[in-house]
Amino acid sequence: MPASGPRPGQVAVQIRLAAIFVSLELSRSTWLITSLVPGGADKLSKRSVRSGDIAGLLNHLTKLRDKAHARAGASFPIIAIQEAGLDGFWVHRVLERAGIESHVVDAASILTSRRRRRAKTDRIDGEALLRTLLAYMRGEPRVCTMVRAPSPEEEDRRRLCRERKTLVAERVAHVNRIKGVLFAQGICDYEPLRGDRRERLEALRTGDGRPLPPHLKAQIGRELDRLELLLEQLKAVEAERNALLEPTNDAATVAVQALAGLRGIGPEFTAMLWSECLFRSFRNRRQIAAYAGLAPTPWQSGSVQHEQGVSKSGNPRLRSTMIQLAWLWLRHQPTSELSLWFRERVKRNSGRSKKTAIVALARKLLVALWKFSSSGVIIKGAAMKTA
Repeated sequence: MPASGPRPGQVAVQIRLAAIFVSLELSRSTWLITSLVPGGADKLSKRSVRSGDIAGLLNHLTKLRDKAHARAGASFPIIAIQEAGLDGFWVHRVLERAGIESHVVDAASILTSRRRRRAKTDRIDGEALLRTLLAYMRGEPRVCTMVRAPSPEEEDRRRLCRERKTLVAERVAHVNRIKGVLFAQGICDYEPLRGDRRERLEALRTGDGRPLPPHLKAQIGRELDRLELLLEQLKAVEAERNALLEPTNDAATVAVQALAGLRGIGPEFTAMLWSECLFRSFRNRRQIAAYAGLAPTPWQSGSVQHEQGVSKSGNPRLRSTMIQLAWLWLRHQPTSELSLWFRERVKRNSGRSKKTAIVALARKLLVALWKFSSSGVIIKGAAMKTA
């Protein structure tokens, strides 16, 4: 969960910061370590280690601690920062196990120069990360947005829905490829997802009455082999997903079962909502809307004031899921308060701006589902599934 303001128990601005500050600029080939050690006359030191060399990183941090002790005659804690990106959270977890305070920052939240031609190197980015960490530790409000790293179990659980989405996209690609090849031969009624796809392939005739050419038939056969493998993998992934949704006695599965009990929300939507969003803790509705990228983005300067639409800065999987769920909510929950609000809004605009209204409905629905799963607040007018 983003944490852009001062931490609990932290004053607005702290003047004395007795610590070793380190920023990590991670890439595929090297890791650039930029550090600021007490007693070093505010001089930033830089050191590179090979990418993935965690032993070299920890060894360098130990040397920094010894150097600070030799200069100031006291021991200082190490506070590190890195950007959320390709390396995931494993470096962050290693640092925390080593007793180092580690922070992961959203790179898009760091202020940068607005010049047309801006210099960008790893050295400049490392120094900018370090200055951002110093400002954050001083308690400067909204200087950046820190990312709450998920636990290994939470990170592993959400792989099921993401893998299923990838498999579905591959299935669509194979089906479209088969249909496109056959359409060029005058065949437009072949469905590769039917159970009798092999038998129908043998009986196909081109638009001019010829049997399928041998190489074309062999190509489609190999496409069907890959398609059938995808279908088996989809069944396996969905079985694992359904096993996670089985009712147990812990509070998490109780909330999951409450979501699954709403009409219009199936197992895939339930798993996606829980694994991508609702397992987290949010303080208010603004935080959860911002996490999904559904928060509004105003533009105001002097007398000029207008809306730029939603920010799209949050979780893209959650955002697209909520847009789909909003359309389904209108179909399966027509008497709910949210559906009535949407129809009244569209009617007031003479049927225009449906796309804008559906995004607003998605934001309201996400907040309502969050309150329903976390606090048991009933969604007004929503119907539950019948047994």
